[in-house]
Amino acid sequence: MFPCQKILFCSGAIILVYATAALGQKSARPTRQPREVVEAYRVCERFQTLLAEDLDFNRAYEATFTKNVSRRREIAITEGEFGAGDLASVDDATLIDAFKSRMQILYLMLPLASPENEEVEALFFPPKIKTILDRKAPETADQFPSYALQLKQDATDFRAHLNQLAERYPRVAERIRKFKSDLSQKSAPPDHVVKPLTAYSRGRVLGLKDEYYQIGDYAVIREGNEMKIIGIRFFSRLF
Repeated sequence: MFPCQKILFCSGAIILVYATAALGQKSARPTRQPREVVEAYRVCERFQTLLAEDLDFNRAYEATFTKNVSRRREIAITEGEFGAGDLASVDDATLIDAFKSRMQILYLMLPLASPENEEVEALFFPPKIKTILDRKAPETADQFPSYALQLKQDATDFRAHLNQLAERYPRVAERIRKFKSDLSQKSAPPDHVVKPLTAYSRGRVLGLKDEYYQIGDYAVIREGNEMKIIGIRFFSRLF
């Protein structure tokens, strides 16, 4: 099943609560935040703004995520949910590319979430697209490079599918427009001082004593002179 959420193809509706929802609530009397916090909010907003332009995850990732290759690798392993296989022998570039492809597919899928009925669901998620969403990682590391290449092709195919739907159906074009609009919305920090946290629990991206900020659903760290994203939390629930 696709990472970061359970995609359920049934008559029920899905509510997807993703990182675009509220980086923070606006306050009538804004609290003065440390400069690091302000910059952390800015990098999250930059990620969303770049992504909103053409749903290009790679571009947004390269502009806002950590540049540290070791961290990128650990993010890919943790967030990519590539199964329980031993990935130690898979090179960094292949792992990171596979992660970016999976995230690209996810963001292309989100505008189609919660179809109105079974007929629309079948239109949005035909068998070829369901195959993409259900694709599982290989059990052995030697098969991972071909799997990563397949994911890249899957992302290309999903974008073509989304574009075709948007051209043929105004309702889909409106879904995409609204999704991009929601991504572009700016948010202000809360009415309390945001403080750094430690003991980041997602994989081995950070050491136990390394500080990070939780900005809405984004985890952000200082890396040199810049604030960089190290993770995005996604949630889904069926009702």
